[in-house]
Amino acid sequence: MAVAGPASVVVGATGGLLAAHDLSNHPPRGFQRIPPRELIQRRHLPNVELMTQDGKKVRFYDNLVKDKMVVINFMYAHCQGICPTMTANLVRVQKILHDRIGHDIFMYSITLKPEEDTPQVLKEYAGMHGAGPGWLFLTGKPADIELLRRSLGFSSIDPDEDADKSTHIGMLRIGNEPMLRWSACPSQARAQWIATSILTEADNPLKGGIS
Repeated sequence: MAVAGPASVVVGATGGLLAAHDLSNHPPRGFQRIPPRELIQRRHLPNVELMTQDGKKVRFYDNLVKDKMVVINFMYAHCQGICPTMTANLVRVQKILHDRIGHDIFMYSITLKPEEDTPQVLKEYAGMHGAGPGWLFLTGKPADIELLRRSLGFSSIDPDEDADKSTHIGMLRIGNEPMLRWSACPSQARAQWIATSILTEADNPLKGGIS
């Protein structure tokens, strides 16, 4: 994806959720009676059960995404590749957005290795990197995490690359769920650019529609 400026975040959205946008405008036969928001939820926002770094059980769609502005990434605690720099960059983004995180913008980091990353491990990881309130680190059943990863578009068409978690896609999924607006941007772009992109989506005056 070209990092040309905040506008490209919406126009250049990649992955499965962009396909969902197209489907909402031109629903295939058999889906005509399903509202676009529900169609996107069914196909791309599975309501699986997850657990936060504090040991609280939550439902992905009902508790974390529905009616919210969200920023989502995938990581794992003992990653020696992109994860530490991605998390450090998101800490900078959180500081820029300040008190909006946890108020009207929510950040979620989902582990790619739920079999290793218990809530306690994720809590230690979050504390080590200085993650603040409003930013949840999440684990769950391996099958549910894999469903989420693929549904949100964090997968590669190369099966060998896709299976190697050390080379996972370092992207952020930015979503304004009630407005049906979903986009993506590189997690290692400049923190100010990412923050501006998030605010562009959060403060968009439109009350509906899809970019």
